[in-house]
Amino acid sequence: MDRKIEKKRWTPKKIATIAIPTLFFAIVLYSFIFGDRSSKLNVEVEKITISEVRRGEFQEFIPVTGTVMPITTQFLAAVEGGRVEMKYVEAGTQVKKGDKIIGLSNTNLLLTILNNEANVNRASNDLRIARLQMEQNSLSLRSQLNVLDYDILIQKREYERSQKLINANLISQEEYEQRRDQYEYSVKRRDLVLESQRQDSLFRLSQIRQLETALDQMRSNLEIVQQKQENLTLRAPIDGHLTSLTAEIGEIKSVGQVVGQIDVLEGFRIRAAIDEHYLPRVEVGRYGTFDFAGQSHRLIIRTIYPEVSNNRFEVDLYFVNEEAEGIRRGQTCHIRLELGDLSEEILLARGGWYQKTGGQWVYVVDESGGFATKRNIRVGMYNPQVFTILEGLEPGERVITSSYDSFGDIDKLILKE
Repeated sequence: MDRKIEKKRWTPKKIATIAIPTLFFAIVLYSFIFGDRSSKLNVEVEKITISEVRRGEFQEFIPVTGTVMPITTQFLAAVEGGRVEMKYVEAGTQVKKGDKIIGLSNTNLLLTILNNEANVNRASNDLRIARLQMEQNSLSLRSQLNVLDYDILIQKREYERSQKLINANLISQEEYEQRRDQYEYSVKRRDLVLESQRQDSLFRLSQIRQLETALDQMRSNLEIVQQKQENLTLRAPIDGHLTSLTAEIGEIKSVGQVVGQIDVLEGFRIRAAIDEHYLPRVEVGRYGTFDFAGQSHRLIIRTIYPEVSNNRFEVDLYFVNEEAEGIRRGQTCHIRLELGDLSEEILLARGGWYQKTGGQWVYVVDESGGFATKRNIRVGMYNPQVFTILEGLEPGERVITSSYDSFGDIDKLILKE
């Protein structure tokens, strides 16, 4: 008996026809949803620098350049202006305090001195004349008083005699009154002479005091001018080395002009120029170090000059311990100036990466070492060697720290040997 053969609905051919497109579509869909769509760039490992993130001690410091200077320096300035007439020593010699350095001449100052001397002599003569006149007037008045006293004595006797005679009716009333009036007039005249003498003495005493005051003032002025004349000879203010002397015979020097410098070579300091950006953070007492002749020397800031010139300010650093042996004035020192205390931080080496990212992200190398991807980070303090990492990296991770300029905006770097 014949059996009806049913036709199969899912033949292998049909299944294959449907399954292959479906599988392809699923692969494409998966790649679209879950696949790595980031941009990639092949990079040769030998052309980049990879640094490891580590935990360690961090010291914030900045490099500054300093110049060695004597610990004590005094400038030689012209207290009075004038023409250079004499040079007693040359630059480079040792001088003692008070030694003559240069001599100046000033014609106007000489004329002023002569004029003041003449004024002093004239005032002295005026005072002498006033005292002589006072003495002469005093003698004259005493002579007048002697004459008056004698006249009064005679007139008093005649007046007293006339009183007796008038009582005896031996003289007339008119004669009596005449002698009385003459006596009283002489007494009053003597009183006037005495008052005149007193007033004249007071006037002449006041005149003499004024002349004495004027004479003292003129003498003081003369002493000041004579001191100015002495200042025309410039002398060494201290013992030391005459480092520089800018004066030639015949040259005119103005008041206050610096003509030389004397250094005391018993010790040294270092003057360093620092960018004004660090002015709020540089303090007296901060330390610095520099290397010289194979040894490291520690310095401390003792003086800060806050005036900013050409975007920089200056500080003076002094040796904490012994000075560097063999160091000389004018030498240049490269100093590591500390801005903070030691602390333990997560550290990443400095490099060209920072110029591209501004410290906002880096390329972190995968543990396999086959690729590196972008990662956002946050940096903190830094010094010329490392940055401190506040967020985004852990010790032991590896980061590309060379320049990123050739990577563009690539998200993933494929590292090739």
